Amino acid sequence: MKKGRGRTGRKRRRKHLKSFMDGVNCSHKLEYIKLKKWLKERGFEDSNLRPAEFWETGRGLMTTKALQAGDLIISLPEKCLLTTATVLSSYLGGHIMKWKPPVSPLLALCTFLIAEKHSGEKSPWKPYLDVLPKIYTCPACLEPDIINLLPKPLKQKAQEQKMMIQELFTSSKAFFSSLQPLFAENTGTIFNYSALEWAWCTINTRTIYMKHPRRECFSLEPDVYALAPYLDLLNHSPNVQVRSS
Repeated sequence: MKKGRGRTGRKRRRKHLKSFMDGVNCSHKLEYIKLKKWLKERGFEDSNLRPAEFWETGRGLMTTKALQAGDLIISLPEKCLLTTATVLSSYLGGHIMKWKPPVSPLLALCTFLIAEKHSGEKSPWKPYLDVLPKIYTCPACLEPDIINLLPKPLKQKAQEQKMMIQELFTSSKAFFSSLQPLFAENTGTIFNYSALEWAWCTINTRTIYMKHPRRECFSLEPDVYALAPYLDLLNHSPNVQVRSS
């Protein structure tokens, strides 16, 4: 009898492991229910995709039906996207348009993410912000003693990323201070280094490419960012060839 229970236990563990590798459906979780409701209010129609956790790749989307070549996987209305147009039409827009020298599109988006996260329950973007990672494992986020252990090319990349964020933070302090009339709390506390690092990683790991018209209120850096709630959950195995557009 003991042997039988042992074999059954092993079968169950194997079955559980296989289901985890195939993807464990997470659509019942409250944050995803709220996100789907929020998206539906903005015109998103439910698809055959479900949030899931995968053994090798972590969080992603799983399909509930077999897909054929050429099938439309997901279609997201433009009003669901977070772009520089979103930022300019917000309470930050007037401050950004007046600021000289002009801020970069990247900084505008970072500022909006930090401000909306700080707003908490009051933010209309809260359902999206709640499903974003709280911390990132980008090379830029690693501690210096960990970076020193990396192979030389990766170490160099990590140091470059850290320097980019540091330079952005240093050059943006005056702009962040100019936003003080919008906040009861000190802007130095809200727009600190760790907040900017989080926003920078959010955009650089999750954005989709979307070219926007050149605006005089922004610097000459390309305005090609769009954060796409739900669509940005799409993930793939590192062992497959992917072409996206």
